[in-house]
Amino acid sequence: MFDWKNVRVGCAMTGSFCTFRRAFEVWRTLKDLGAELIPVMSCNAAATDTRFYPAAEAVRTFEDICGRPVIDTLAKAEPIGPKKLLDALVIMPCTGNTLAKLAAGIADTPVTLAAKSHLRNGRPVVIAVSTNDALGQNARNIGQLLAAKHFYFVPMRQDDSAEKPNSIVSVFERMPDTLQNALNGVQIQPILA
Repeated sequence: MFDWKNVRVGCAMTGSFCTFRRAFEVWRTLKDLGAELIPVMSCNAAATDTRFYPAAEAVRTFEDICGRPVIDTLAKAEPIGPKKLLDALVIMPCTGNTLAKLAAGIADTPVTLAAKSHLRNGRPVVIAVSTNDALGQNARNIGQLLAAKHFYFVPMRQDDSAEKPNSIVSVFERMPDTLQNALNGVQIQPILA
């Protein structure tokens, strides 16, 4: 069995607010397995009140799970790479906006800067997609990141092919297996659930 003790995981969340509860459950599972969790939130994820979560409650829940304050500014995210703070960075949920920024090399949010900073060390970034346009405009960004070094994807599926034919959501519960494989330089298969 994989030993999660001493594995430092950056846990990044972006604004796919409808998936926060599921993501929190998986972060709890990873914590229970023994991983050290370092929370990162995009500015929107940390500050936007929604029908799913008030922002302050989402931040507090995430901090309670991880046992430390959320990294929610560019200044707090920048040292991740130079200080080699992480063994892996997981972005769950990862919105289409964040996918596009990662594919274009844009680092203007705490999550995208955490990824850029972390990648300088040649360590894995695991992406759990949650976007309504994954099979639309963001299909090319997913393809670009699938072909990029050090990016790994949690298995994903259409969540409502009849009403939202371009929408994809990763099977968040597969994140620990995906992360374990990524730490060994392997993309878990199949990617399409």
